[in-house]
Amino acid sequence: MMIKLKYYILTCGLFMAMVFTNCQPMKTYKQPSLKPMPESYNNKKDSTNDAAINWKSYFTDATLIALIDTSLNNNIDLLMTLQRIEMAQNQLNFAKVLGKPFFGAGITAGQKRFGKYTMDGVGNYDTNFSNNITDDQKIPEHLPDFNIGLQSSWEIDIWGKLRNKKKAAIARYLASVEGKNWIITNLISEISAGYYSLIALDNELDIIKETRNLQLNELQIIQAQKEAGYANELAVKQFESRILNTRSLEVEILQSIIEIENKINFLLGRYPQPIYRDKLQFTKPLPTQIRMGVPAQLLRNRPDIKKAEYELLAAKADVEAARLAFYPSLNINATLGFQTFNPAYVIAPQSLAYNVLGGLSAPIINRKGLIADFGVTSAVQIEALYNYQKSIIGAYTEVYNEMSNIKNLSLIQDLKSKEVNVLTESIITSTDLFKTGRATYLEVLLTQANALQARIELINVKKRQYDAVVNIYKALGGGWR
Repeated sequence: MMIKLKYYILTCGLFMAMVFTNCQPMKTYKQPSLKPMPESYNNKKDSTNDAAINWKSYFTDATLIALIDTSLNNNIDLLMTLQRIEMAQNQLNFAKVLGKPFFGAGITAGQKRFGKYTMDGVGNYDTNFSNNITDDQKIPEHLPDFNIGLQSSWEIDIWGKLRNKKKAAIARYLASVEGKNWIITNLISEISAGYYSLIALDNELDIIKETRNLQLNELQIIQAQKEAGYANELAVKQFESRILNTRSLEVEILQSIIEIENKINFLLGRYPQPIYRDKLQFTKPLPTQIRMGVPAQLLRNRPDIKKAEYELLAAKADVEAARLAFYPSLNINATLGFQTFNPAYVIAPQSLAYNVLGGLSAPIINRKGLIADFGVTSAVQIEALYNYQKSIIGAYTEVYNEMSNIKNLSLIQDLKSKEVNVLTESIITSTDLFKTGRATYLEVLLTQANALQARIELINVKKRQYDAVVNIYKALGGGWR
């Protein structure tokens, strides 16, 4: 007897040693450190930030505001994102019940027969001859089984594994919300840029039509000079070819207008249709000063940075949950109800039964799987950290670039405006000289071409200034509020 007890103690000891050896948690990987963000842009510190301005206050064009409003209600990508938020919300609701007892109710009915040469069959047969039971307690050969009751199971979160899973679900839900905000920011930016592109093209179209009318008048002059013997057919053909070239530019702009209109319509979730706009909007002054704030404000204003931060928090919680999965799990299972083989006692105090079972289980066989899962979650966490760093550096760089862009575009516009004024005067001069025969038709054509190009370039500079105003608002994290 003592030998058996020694073997039993030795076996239990070896088993417990194996369990606790396999339950040792994994060590977390060393994470790379984040690069600190600069304290200012170009050594300029400003506590105010235009990102805090509501987009309806930042953009004052009523037509543009109406287009953005429509997109926020009908944009397909945004509607899809709202469904992803709904999925994340349901996953969060599921995670909230982790670590709480599960309760259920059930009704079962069945029948079985034990063989005569089985332990249960022999035991039931022998029990029926006992003097300690009544007739209604005798076990029939065909044994019914009726069960009505409650069941409960509970995994007690003694190490915090389930709590970390809940943290991960919360962080992912918040990341999905920030993903929606980032889509809104981009949507406002794209529609605004497209709207200003249409206005710029409208103004280009006016310039081209004006230039074409001027060319038609000069064609009449050269034709009259030809009839008078002061010009030849070559000069007439040169003017005609220039008119055809201008007409082709007009058609190209009309096609660009159609494509941009349809791009905006797509963002608005509707089929192609004309986009109304006020081309005089281009004559209104741009904001003279953009309030940048300080770089640290990007961390709370930019939805893409906040999304990356929540994804990093979720990845950290996943790693911790995977590490704690190596510890034993404590489970409690319980049942309470009525159980009988006699249908007359289905609901009777004599049939009341309960069962409570607690157990501590530790991973042994599937340890390699847990190690693999821990390795995957650790790699995902480091990737999320790099993505967070990338988002911060990218946001800072965007603001820095747009600050420089706004400053330099202002200088370019000033120079280009002076160039247009000079070339506009040269058109009048060359035309007057051409009428009196003191300038050739080639000089007239060259002057017109240079003036047309300069005026279109001036419009493009103004359009780029509008783009910069839109982009800096997006870069600072504005638009989603």
